[in-house]
Amino acid sequence: MNDLLSWLVLPEFWVAVLRIATPLILGTLGVLLCERAGVLNLGVEGIWVAGAFAGWLAVYHGAPLWGGVLAAAAVGALAGLLLAALTVGLALSQHVAGLGITLLATALSYFGYRVAFPKVSTPPTITPFAPMDWLPVPVLNQETPLTLLALGLVPLIAWGLFRTPLGLAVRMVGENPQAAEGQGIPVRAVRTGAIVAGSALMGVAGAFLTLAAFNAFFFNMVNGRGWICVALVVFASWRPGKALLGALLFAFFDALQLRLQQSGGAALPFQVYLMLPYALSILALVLVARHARYPQALMKPYRKGER
Repeated sequence: MNDLLSWLVLPEFWVAVLRIATPLILGTLGVLLCERAGVLNLGVEGIWVAGAFAGWLAVYHGAPLWGGVLAAAAVGALAGLLLAALTVGLALSQHVAGLGITLLATALSYFGYRVAFPKVSTPPTITPFAPMDWLPVPVLNQETPLTLLALGLVPLIAWGLFRTPLGLAVRMVGENPQAAEGQGIPVRAVRTGAIVAGSALMGVAGAFLTLAAFNAFFFNMVNGRGWICVALVVFASWRPGKALLGALLFAFFDALQLRLQQSGGAALPFQVYLMLPYALSILALVLVARHARYPQALMKPYRKGER
């Protein structure tokens, strides 16, 4: 107990929490945008992988770091456009199309890596984003600019969703696309735009892993974080502010299990510590999400003119 209290007052612990939370914030906001428009994006895991690979490869071949971020966002947007074509244009199953995107994006990324580096046993490295030492804010000045971007997007997306006509259109097509169509809102265009924008954020989330958290791309580095974003959206009741809290909560548990492993205070298998953030997050999800109100048209295909 004393060890836990001592960790909670260490700035290094909260630096780790915020670093772990950053890609989760970006990914969760991306999933939230898609689901607010009525589309479940299960391509998130594969888009993370593709974004991580594209951003790292662009920087490795000479692009600036922000150019790598843009490359990751572009790859994510292309994956989102494909998903929109399948789920919005053709009205196919959102579950099957999303899982297909995950498998396709992951396989193409791994194949691209093998083609680009056929004889490399150790992943080549790049120079990642440096901490913002110039920022006069404790903890935050040990993070990278991508963390600042993620935190800034939370109020921006909240304002856009709940205070602008475009946000109202996104929420309306996710609640009642027939009514939106009656008001002259182009349902397909709005849904497609939300999916593309959300998928671009997922690509940036993946790029954080290779351009800020690490300095190389390696297989299985995403390690299920994309699926956590889907759960966090439910935990957040489809609200950006609560999505931030959910990401920080999971990151807190994850940073805690790392500290517990390092301390070696309890004679438990390391798998128990690895399971801890997921188990506690599931418990929090069960307690909070029972009363969550989901978008009424979520996962329901829309065909113009149908009632």
